[in-house]
Amino acid sequence: MNEYDVIVIGGGPAGLAAAIECKKSGADRVLVLERDRELGGILQQCIHNGFGLQIFKTELTGPEYAERFITELRSLGIEYRLGTMVMSLGADRVVKTMSPTDGLCTLSAKAVVLAMGCRERPRGALAIPGTRPAGVFTAGTAQRYMNMEGYRVGKDVVILGSGDIGLIMARRLTLEGARVHAVAELMPYSNGLTRNIVQCLDDYGVPLLLSHTVTGIRGRDRVEAVVISRVDENRRPVPGTERVYDCDTLLLSVGLIPENELSRKAGIEIDPRTNGPMVNESMETSVPGVFACGNVVHVHDLVDYVTEEARRAGRFAARYATGKSFADGNVVKTAAAGGVSYVVAQSLRESNLDEKIELFLRVKNVYRNAKFVVTADGSPIKTFNKKIATPGEMQHLTFDSALIKGRSFRKLTVEVE
Repeated sequence: MNEYDVIVIGGGPAGLAAAIECKKSGADRVLVLERDRELGGILQQCIHNGFGLQIFKTELTGPEYAERFITELRSLGIEYRLGTMVMSLGADRVVKTMSPTDGLCTLSAKAVVLAMGCRERPRGALAIPGTRPAGVFTAGTAQRYMNMEGYRVGKDVVILGSGDIGLIMARRLTLEGARVHAVAELMPYSNGLTRNIVQCLDDYGVPLLLSHTVTGIRGRDRVEAVVISRVDENRRPVPGTERVYDCDTLLLSVGLIPENELSRKAGIEIDPRTNGPMVNESMETSVPGVFACGNVVHVHDLVDYVTEEARRAGRFAARYATGKSFADGNVVKTAAAGGVSYVVAQSLRESNLDEKIELFLRVKNVYRNAKFVVTADGSPIKTFNKKIATPGEMQHLTFDSALIKGRSFRKLTVEVE
């Protein structure tokens, strides 16, 4: 059995940042386990720019952003294993892995950081009527084929869902000479960042059809056409609104699912709203010594936020691994109310708070001139004004921990007006 101070599961942006922070915070033996053939995760196929504006104060492509962390990881002498699948994680922090080079291995750690990221929701989860021809891809799969494998996925394309990857692929396909007929979105608002709607759709004349969905796929061997219909306020197709788009490719950008099979098997408590582990102010899960960060906790729209969250998880994982105790005492639960769909972290141990409390959340609808109100046991303690808040953009609220320290509050609630 190989023993480590900290094992980080996942070598994407969250795993890299967490491992580096572990090492810098005093953990000696740190190991990163990555199932793919290279470090960097999803960033390696994101060749567009727009990354690093908050962390590095400059604009980078996905591979450039990843390379900065990979270079630092290697310079610190942090061990990593590629092509390694984690088969199981126990509550005792024993990790079993499988790889072509090492076979079956059993590893143990004083602390574990979960950074497995998320996966795309496939066609099977949508129940779209029609045949099952070639030419139906998730947006991320198409992105990898084009940007890393060098394959062209289609010439005439329709995109279902306005997630950020789908919006970015609308631009990417257009630049490669394909015709993108439309992006259909079931909801009455986009699920992507506003900047991506402007830069990837508006700038290239690609129409965004809100309150529309694909109600049929035609073709036997290859996609020949898709049927798009308008939906009503209950998200049901409206008869008579069908429109047929002749195309050879359908991309799906209909949501991401945090990869938490390992978390569930380890007995970690999962938040049904985020589909990720419930974490506290230290990014520690319900299993002591197991921390989580990034898209495995909740889906982020900016990698900079993933990095900040991973650094916190890495810092506290190293603290746990080196035997530094966490203070007991009053625990404040967080809750979402009104138009807020969820809040992360789900609990705050008062004695372990830094000077600032950071909460991440998403809203359920589009709000203009929104006011976020934070209440403690029903009493308002902080408000935040936002010109616009949409479900596609994660909200980040930061305020002084002195507002709750020493006051024995039991519940912190965030709502939007």
